[in-house]
Amino acid sequence: MFSIKSNIWKLYLYKFLLSIHFIGGVLVPFFMDWGQISYYQIMMIQAFFVCSIVVLEIPTGALSDYIGRKFSLILSSIIVSFGVVIYASFPNFHLFLLGEFFWAAGFALLSGADESLLYDTLKALGKESDSKKYFSRYASAELAAYLISAPIGSLIAATLGLRYTMLFMAVPFFLSCFIGLSFQEPSIDQKDQKDSYTTIIKDGLSYFKNHRIIRILTFDKVSIASLCFLLIWTYQPLLKKLDVPLIYFGLVHAAMLATQIFFTNSFPFFEKLVGSKKNYLFLSAFITGILFILLGNIIYLPLTILFILLASGIGLSRQVLFQNYMNKYIESDKRATVISIASMFNRLAMAFFYLTIGKLAESNLTLAITVIGILMIVFSLISRVEEKHLID
Repeated sequence: MFSIKSNIWKLYLYKFLLSIHFIGGVLVPFFMDWGQISYYQIMMIQAFFVCSIVVLEIPTGALSDYIGRKFSLILSSIIVSFGVVIYASFPNFHLFLLGEFFWAAGFALLSGADESLLYDTLKALGKESDSKKYFSRYASAELAAYLISAPIGSLIAATLGLRYTMLFMAVPFFLSCFIGLSFQEPSIDQKDQKDSYTTIIKDGLSYFKNHRIIRILTFDKVSIASLCFLLIWTYQPLLKKLDVPLIYFGLVHAAMLATQIFFTNSFPFFEKLVGSKKNYLFLSAFITGILFILLGNIIYLPLTILFILLASGIGLSRQVLFQNYMNKYIESDKRATVISIASMFNRLAMAFFYLTIGKLAESNLTLAITVIGILMIVFSLISRVEEKHLID
Protein backbone atom coordinates (compact mmCIF):
# COMPACT_ATOMS: atom_id res chain seq x y z
CA MET A 1 0.00 0.00 0.00
CA PHE A 2 1.38 3.40 -0.97
CA SER A 3 1.65 6.15 1.63
CA ILE A 4 0.16 9.58 1.12
CA LYS A 5 3.67 10.87 0.35
CA SER A 6 3.60 8.81 -2.86
CA ASN A 7 0.84 11.12 -4.16
CA ILE A 8 3.56 13.61 -5.08
CA TRP A 9 5.51 11.49 -7.56
CA LYS A 10 2.33 9.81 -8.80
CA LEU A 11 0.79 13.20 -9.55
CA TYR A 12 3.91 14.08 -11.53
CA LEU A 13 3.54 10.85 -13.53
CA TYR A 14 -0.22 11.35 -13.93
CA LYS A 15 0.31 14.86 -15.28
CA PHE A 16 3.09 13.64 -17.57
CA LEU A 17 0.89 10.98 -19.18
CA LEU A 18 -2.06 13.34 -19.56
CA SER A 19 0.23 15.92 -21.19
CA ILE A 20 1.62 13.75 -23.98
CA HIS A 21 0.24 15.93 -26.75
CA PHE A 22 1.60 14.72 -30.08
CA ILE A 23 -0.70 17.31 -31.66
CA GLY A 24 0.94 20.27 -29.89
CA GLY A 25 3.44 21.24 -32.58
CA VAL A 26 1.01 20.83 -35.49
CA LEU A 27 -2.27 22.12 -34.05
CA VAL A 28 -3.02 24.65 -36.76
CA PRO A 29 -2.05 22.33 -39.67
CA PHE A 30 -4.17 19.56 -38.11
CA PHE A 31 -7.26 21.75 -38.21
CA MET A 32 -6.64 23.55 -41.48
CA ASP A 33 -5.03 20.79 -43.58
CA TRP A 34 -6.60 17.56 -42.24
CA GLY A 35 -9.73 19.09 -40.73
CA GLN A 36 -10.33 21.37 -43.74
CA ILE A 37 -11.60 24.29 -41.64
CA SER A 38 -10.62 27.97 -41.59
CA TYR A 39 -8.48 29.73 -39.00
CA TYR A 40 -11.51 31.52 -37.58
CA GLN A 41 -13.37 28.20 -37.29
CA ILE A 42 -10.42 26.97 -35.22
CA MET A 43 -10.92 29.94 -32.92
CA MET A 44 -14.65 29.22 -32.77
CA ILE A 45 -13.91 25.66 -31.66
CA GLN A 46 -11.52 26.91 -28.99
CA ALA A 47 -14.07 29.47 -27.81
CA PHE A 48 -16.64 26.65 -27.60
CA PHE A 49 -14.12 24.63 -25.60
CA VAL A 50 -13.52 27.32 -22.99
CA CYS A 51 -17.24 28.21 -22.81
CA SER A 52 -17.99 24.53 -22.18
CA ILE A 53 -15.45 24.59 -19.37
CA VAL A 54 -17.07 27.74 -17.98
CA VAL A 55 -20.38 25.87 -17.78
CA LEU A 56 -18.72 22.80 -16.25
CA GLU A 57 -15.92 24.35 -14.16
CA ILE A 58 -17.73 25.18 -10.92
CA PRO A 59 -19.99 22.08 -10.90
CA THR A 60 -17.01 19.78 -11.50
CA GLY A 61 -14.92 21.66 -8.92
CA ALA A 62 -17.70 21.19 -6.38
CA LEU A 63 -18.04 17.55 -7.48
CA SER A 64 -14.33 17.10 -6.79
CA ASP A 65 -14.77 18.56 -3.30
CA TYR A 66 -17.77 16.26 -2.80
CA ILE A 67 -16.61 12.89 -4.19
CA GLY A 68 -12.87 13.46 -3.71
CA ARG A 69 -10.01 14.55 -5.95
CA LYS A 70 -9.00 10.97 -6.74
CA PHE A 71 -12.25 10.03 -8.47
CA SER A 72 -12.41 13.39 -10.23
CA LEU A 73 -8.99 12.75 -11.79
CA ILE A 74 -9.90 9.20 -12.81
CA LEU A 75 -13.04 10.44 -14.57
CA SER A 76 -10.99 13.16 -16.26
CA SER A 77 -8.63 10.61 -17.82
CA ILE A 78 -11.45 8.44 -19.14
CA ILE A 79 -13.51 11.28 -20.61
CA VAL A 80 -10.56 13.02 -22.30
CA SER A 81 -9.59 9.69 -23.91
CA PHE A 82 -13.05 9.44 -25.48
CA GLY A 83 -12.75 13.04 -26.67
CA VAL A 84 -9.52 12.28 -28.52
CA VAL A 85 -11.03 9.26 -30.28
CA ILE A 86 -14.05 11.31 -31.40
CA TYR A 87 -11.76 14.08 -32.64
CA ALA A 88 -9.67 11.74 -34.78
CA SER A 89 -12.59 9.79 -36.24
CA PHE A 90 -13.52 12.09 -39.13
CA PRO A 91 -12.65 15.64 -40.33
CA ASN A 92 -15.85 17.51 -39.63
CA PHE A 93 -16.42 20.85 -37.87
CA HIS A 94 -19.44 19.65 -35.87
CA LEU A 95 -17.72 16.42 -34.88
CA PHE A 96 -14.78 18.52 -33.68
CA LEU A 97 -17.21 20.42 -31.47
CA LEU A 98 -18.43 17.15 -29.94
CA GLY A 99 -14.87 15.99 -29.31
CA GLU A 100 -14.05 19.38 -27.83
CA PHE A 101 -16.98 19.10 -25.41
CA PHE A 102 -15.69 15.75 -24.11
CA TRP A 103 -12.23 17.26 -23.82
CA ALA A 104 -13.70 20.23 -21.95
CA ALA A 105 -15.59 17.94 -19.53
CA GLY A 106 -12.41 16.00 -18.78
CA PHE A 107 -10.38 19.16 -18.42
CA ALA A 108 -12.95 20.68 -16.07
CA LEU A 109 -12.80 17.57 -13.87
CA LEU A 110 -9.02 17.95 -13.77
CA SER A 111 -8.96 21.71 -13.20
CA GLY A 112 -8.56 22.49 -9.53
CA ALA A 113 -8.66 18.83 -8.45
CA ASP A 114 -5.04 18.07 -9.30
CA GLU A 115 -3.45 21.09 -7.63
CA SER A 116 -5.87 20.72 -4.70
CA LEU A 117 -4.72 17.13 -4.20
CA LEU A 118 -1.09 18.17 -4.45
CA TYR A 119 -1.41 21.10 -2.06
CA ASP A 120 -3.44 19.18 0.53
CA THR A 121 -0.92 16.33 0.32
CA LEU A 122 1.85 18.83 1.06
CA LYS A 123 -0.26 20.28 3.87
CA ALA A 124 -0.79 16.84 5.40
CA LEU A 125 2.98 16.30 5.25
CA GLY A 126 3.71 19.74 6.74
CA LYS A 127 5.40 20.90 3.53
CA GLU A 128 2.98 23.61 2.35
CA SER A 129 5.69 26.27 2.80
CA ASP A 130 7.60 24.53 -0.03
CA SER A 131 4.58 24.51 -2.37
CA LYS A 132 6.20 26.83 -4.93
CA LYS A 133 8.95 24.24 -5.45
CA TYR A 134 6.49 21.36 -5.78
CA PHE A 135 4.12 23.26 -8.07
CA SER A 136 7.12 24.15 -10.26
CA ARG A 137 8.08 20.49 -10.48
CA TYR A 138 4.47 19.55 -11.22
CA ALA A 139 4.34 22.09 -14.04
CA SER A 140 7.71 20.85 -15.28
CA ALA A 141 6.34 17.30 -15.55
CA GLU A 142 3.59 18.65 -17.79
CA LEU A 143 6.01 20.73 -19.86
CA ALA A 144 8.46 17.83 -20.17
CA ALA A 145 5.69 15.67 -21.67
CA TYR A 146 4.82 18.43 -24.14
CA LEU A 147 8.51 18.85 -24.98
CA ILE A 148 9.07 15.15 -25.68
CA SER A 149 5.81 14.54 -27.54
CA ALA A 150 5.79 17.61 -29.83
CA PRO A 151 8.74 16.55 -32.04
CA ILE A 152 7.40 12.98 -32.11
CA GLY A 153 4.05 14.41 -33.21
CA SER A 154 5.67 16.32 -36.07
CA LEU A 155 7.40 13.11 -37.17
CA ILE A 156 4.09 11.22 -37.00
CA ALA A 157 2.40 13.97 -39.01
CA ALA A 158 5.13 13.93 -41.67
CA THR A 159 5.09 10.12 -42.01
CA LEU A 160 1.69 8.69 -41.04
CA GLY A 161 -0.45 11.81 -41.36
CA LEU A 162 -1.89 14.55 -39.16
CA ARG A 163 -4.86 12.42 -38.00
CA TYR A 164 -2.61 10.04 -36.08
CA THR A 165 -1.00 12.82 -34.07
CA MET A 166 -4.40 13.17 -32.41
CA LEU A 167 -5.46 9.51 -32.30
CA PHE A 168 -2.31 8.17 -30.64
CA MET A 169 -2.80 10.45 -27.63
CA ALA A 170 -5.65 8.26 -26.41
CA VAL A 171 -3.11 5.65 -25.20
CA PRO A 172 -1.20 7.71 -22.60
CA PHE A 173 -4.41 9.51 -21.60
CA PHE A 174 -6.11 6.24 -20.73
CA LEU A 175 -3.00 4.94 -18.94
CA SER A 176 -3.12 7.95 -16.63
CA CYS A 177 -6.42 6.56 -15.30
CA PHE A 178 -4.55 3.67 -13.69
CA ILE A 179 -2.21 6.06 -11.92
CA GLY A 180 -5.27 7.86 -10.56
CA LEU A 181 -6.58 4.64 -9.04
CA SER A 182 -3.63 4.55 -6.63
CA PHE A 183 -3.95 8.11 -5.25
CA GLN A 184 -4.54 8.49 -1.50
CA GLU A 185 -6.96 11.19 -0.32
CA PRO A 186 -5.31 13.32 2.42
CA SER A 187 -7.16 13.05 5.73
CA ILE A 188 -7.19 16.83 5.87
CA ASP A 189 -9.87 16.73 3.18
CA GLN A 190 -12.22 14.64 5.25
CA LYS A 191 -15.04 16.21 7.27
CA ASP A 192 -17.20 14.62 9.91
CA GLN A 193 -20.21 15.44 7.81
CA LYS A 194 -20.15 16.13 4.09
CA ASP A 195 -21.77 19.36 2.95
CA SER A 196 -24.34 19.00 0.21
CA TYR A 197 -23.22 19.55 -3.37
CA THR A 198 -25.19 22.81 -3.68
CA THR A 199 -23.84 24.07 -0.34
CA ILE A 200 -20.28 23.50 -1.56
CA ILE A 201 -20.95 25.62 -4.67
CA LYS A 202 -22.68 28.36 -2.68
CA ASP A 203 -19.92 28.52 -0.06
CA GLY A 204 -17.20 28.53 -2.72
CA LEU A 205 -18.81 31.43 -4.60
CA SER A 206 -19.26 33.38 -1.38
CA TYR A 207 -15.66 32.70 -0.36
CA PHE A 208 -14.35 34.02 -3.69
CA LYS A 209 -16.63 37.06 -3.67
CA ASN A 210 -15.60 38.13 -0.17
CA HIS A 211 -11.85 37.50 -0.48
CA ARG A 212 -10.24 40.65 -1.90
CA ILE A 213 -6.72 39.23 -2.28
CA ILE A 214 -7.91 36.17 -4.21
CA ARG A 215 -9.84 38.48 -6.56
CA ILE A 216 -6.76 40.67 -7.11
CA LEU A 217 -4.54 37.67 -7.81
CA THR A 218 -7.16 36.20 -10.13
CA PHE A 219 -7.34 39.41 -12.20
CA ASP A 220 -3.57 39.54 -12.65
CA LYS A 221 -3.38 35.87 -13.55
CA VAL A 222 -6.36 35.89 -15.92
CA SER A 223 -5.63 39.12 -17.79
CA ILE A 224 -2.12 38.05 -18.79
CA ALA A 225 -2.59 34.29 -19.11
CA SER A 226 -5.61 34.52 -21.42
CA LEU A 227 -3.66 36.78 -23.79
CA CYS A 228 -0.33 34.99 -23.58
CA PHE A 229 -1.95 31.63 -24.38
CA LEU A 230 -2.81 33.02 -27.83
CA LEU A 231 0.87 32.51 -28.65
CA ILE A 232 0.03 28.80 -29.09
CA TRP A 233 -2.38 29.71 -31.89
CA THR A 234 -0.33 32.43 -33.59
CA TYR A 235 3.23 31.13 -33.74
CA GLN A 236 2.39 28.28 -36.17
CA PRO A 237 0.75 30.61 -38.75
CA LEU A 238 3.90 32.76 -38.42
CA LEU A 239 6.09 29.74 -39.14
CA LYS A 240 3.91 28.86 -42.14
CA LYS A 241 4.23 32.44 -43.35
CA LEU A 242 8.01 32.02 -43.21
CA ASP A 243 7.82 28.69 -45.13
CA VAL A 244 9.13 26.55 -42.26
CA PRO A 245 8.60 22.82 -43.10
CA LEU A 246 5.99 21.02 -40.98
CA ILE A 247 8.48 18.53 -39.53
CA TYR A 248 10.27 21.40 -37.73
CA PHE A 249 7.14 22.74 -36.02
CA GLY A 250 7.48 20.20 -33.23
CA LEU A 251 11.09 21.20 -32.61
CA VAL A 252 10.09 24.84 -32.19
CA HIS A 253 7.29 23.76 -29.86
CA ALA A 254 9.73 21.64 -27.86
CA ALA A 255 12.14 24.58 -27.59
CA MET A 256 9.27 26.74 -26.29
CA LEU A 257 8.56 24.19 -23.60
CA ALA A 258 12.22 23.85 -22.65
CA THR A 259 12.29 27.62 -22.15
CA GLN A 260 9.18 27.41 -19.96
CA ILE A 261 10.77 24.66 -17.86
CA PHE A 262 13.84 26.83 -17.35
CA PHE A 263 11.82 29.83 -16.17
CA THR A 264 9.45 27.69 -14.10
CA ASN A 265 12.37 26.29 -12.12
CA SER A 266 14.22 29.62 -11.83
CA PHE A 267 11.63 31.83 -10.09
CA PRO A 268 13.72 32.39 -6.92
CA PHE A 269 16.70 33.49 -9.03
CA PHE A 270 14.71 35.96 -11.12
CA GLU A 271 12.79 37.29 -8.12
CA LYS A 272 16.09 38.00 -6.39
CA LEU A 273 17.50 39.52 -9.58
CA VAL A 274 14.68 42.07 -9.92
CA GLY A 275 14.36 42.75 -6.19
CA SER A 276 10.97 41.29 -5.24
CA LYS A 277 8.20 38.86 -6.17
CA LYS A 278 5.93 41.74 -7.18
CA ASN A 279 8.58 43.17 -9.49
CA TYR A 280 8.97 39.82 -11.19
CA LEU A 281 5.21 39.46 -11.76
CA PHE A 282 5.08 42.94 -13.27
CA LEU A 283 8.16 42.58 -15.48
CA SER A 284 7.20 39.09 -16.67
CA ALA A 285 3.92 40.53 -18.01
CA PHE A 286 5.37 43.82 -19.31
CA ILE A 287 8.34 42.22 -21.08
CA THR A 288 6.12 39.54 -22.64
CA GLY A 289 3.92 42.32 -24.04
CA ILE A 290 6.99 43.96 -25.61
CA LEU A 291 8.02 40.61 -27.10
CA PHE A 292 4.58 40.19 -28.71
CA ILE A 293 4.86 43.62 -30.31
CA LEU A 294 8.31 42.74 -31.67
CA LEU A 295 7.05 39.35 -32.83
CA GLY A 296 4.26 40.97 -34.79
CA ASN A 297 6.43 43.55 -36.53
CA ILE A 298 9.84 41.94 -37.16
CA ILE A 299 9.41 39.12 -39.66
CA TYR A 300 12.86 37.50 -39.75
CA LEU A 301 13.08 33.81 -38.91
CA PRO A 302 15.94 33.80 -36.34
CA LEU A 303 14.44 36.76 -34.44
CA THR A 304 10.91 35.37 -34.79
CA ILE A 305 11.97 32.10 -33.14
CA LEU A 306 13.88 34.01 -30.41
CA PHE A 307 10.82 36.16 -29.60
CA ILE A 308 8.56 33.08 -29.59
CA LEU A 309 10.84 31.26 -27.14
CA LEU A 310 11.22 34.21 -24.77
CA ALA A 311 7.51 35.07 -24.80
CA SER A 312 6.67 31.45 -24.11
CA GLY A 313 9.21 31.04 -21.33
CA ILE A 314 8.51 34.29 -19.51
CA GLY A 315 4.78 34.64 -20.12
CA LEU A 316 3.36 31.13 -20.02
CA SER A 317 5.28 30.15 -16.88
CA ARG A 318 3.63 32.87 -14.75
CA GLN A 319 0.57 30.82 -13.86
CA VAL A 320 2.67 28.42 -11.77
CA LEU A 321 3.36 31.29 -9.37
CA PHE A 322 -0.35 31.91 -8.93
CA GLN A 323 -0.94 28.25 -8.07
CA ASN A 324 1.40 28.81 -5.14
CA TYR A 325 0.12 32.22 -4.05
CA MET A 326 -3.62 31.59 -4.34
CA ASN A 327 -3.61 28.26 -2.51
CA LYS A 328 -2.26 29.99 0.59
CA TYR A 329 -5.60 31.78 1.03
CA ILE A 330 -8.06 28.93 0.38
CA GLU A 331 -9.46 26.51 2.96
CA SER A 332 -8.99 22.84 2.06
CA ASP A 333 -12.68 21.88 1.86
CA LYS A 334 -13.32 24.75 -0.59
CA ARG A 335 -10.06 24.55 -2.52
CA ALA A 336 -11.13 22.84 -5.76
CA THR A 337 -14.32 24.93 -5.97
CA VAL A 338 -12.59 28.29 -5.46
CA ILE A 339 -9.77 27.42 -7.86
CA SER A 340 -12.39 26.40 -10.42
CA ILE A 341 -14.15 29.75 -10.01
CA ALA A 342 -10.88 31.58 -10.70
CA SER A 343 -10.30 29.32 -13.71
CA MET A 344 -13.81 30.09 -14.95
CA PHE A 345 -12.92 33.78 -15.30
CA ASN A 346 -9.80 32.78 -17.22
CA ARG A 347 -11.92 30.73 -19.63
CA LEU A 348 -14.37 33.59 -20.20
CA ALA A 349 -11.51 35.92 -21.06
CA MET A 350 -9.99 33.32 -23.37
CA ALA A 351 -13.31 32.80 -25.18
CA PHE A 352 -13.58 36.54 -25.78
CA PHE A 353 -10.01 36.84 -27.09
CA TYR A 354 -10.30 33.71 -29.23
CA LEU A 355 -13.22 35.25 -31.12
CA THR A 356 -12.00 38.86 -31.32
CA ILE A 357 -8.27 38.37 -31.81
CA GLY A 358 -8.93 35.25 -33.90
CA LYS A 359 -11.10 37.19 -36.32
CA LEU A 360 -8.46 39.91 -36.56
CA ALA A 361 -5.64 37.36 -37.04
CA GLU A 362 -7.44 35.73 -39.95
CA SER A 363 -7.22 38.99 -41.91
CA ASN A 364 -4.11 40.61 -40.37
CA LEU A 365 -1.88 38.36 -38.26
CA THR A 366 0.71 41.10 -37.64
CA LEU A 367 -1.86 43.52 -36.25
CA ALA A 368 -3.47 40.83 -34.09
CA ILE A 369 -0.16 39.89 -32.42
CA THR A 370 0.64 43.58 -31.89
CA VAL A 371 -2.72 44.18 -30.22
CA ILE A 372 -2.10 41.25 -27.88
CA GLY A 373 1.20 42.83 -26.83
CA ILE A 374 -0.33 46.24 -26.21
CA LEU A 375 -3.13 44.75 -24.09
CA MET A 376 -0.62 42.80 -21.99
CA ILE A 377 1.34 45.96 -21.27
CA VAL A 378 -1.85 47.78 -20.25
CA PHE A 379 -2.92 44.99 -17.89
CA SER A 380 0.54 44.79 -16.34
CA LEU A 381 0.36 48.52 -15.53
CA ILE A 382 -3.06 48.40 -13.84
CA SER A 383 -2.42 45.29 -11.70
CA ARG A 384 -3.12 45.85 -7.98
CA VAL A 385 -0.99 42.97 -6.69
CA GLU A 386 1.15 43.99 -3.69
CA GLU A 387 4.24 42.31 -2.28
CA LYS A 388 2.37 41.41 0.93
CA HIS A 389 -0.13 39.35 -1.12
CA LEU A 390 2.62 37.04 -2.37
CA ILE A 391 3.14 34.50 0.40
CA ASP A 392 5.52 31.56 0.08
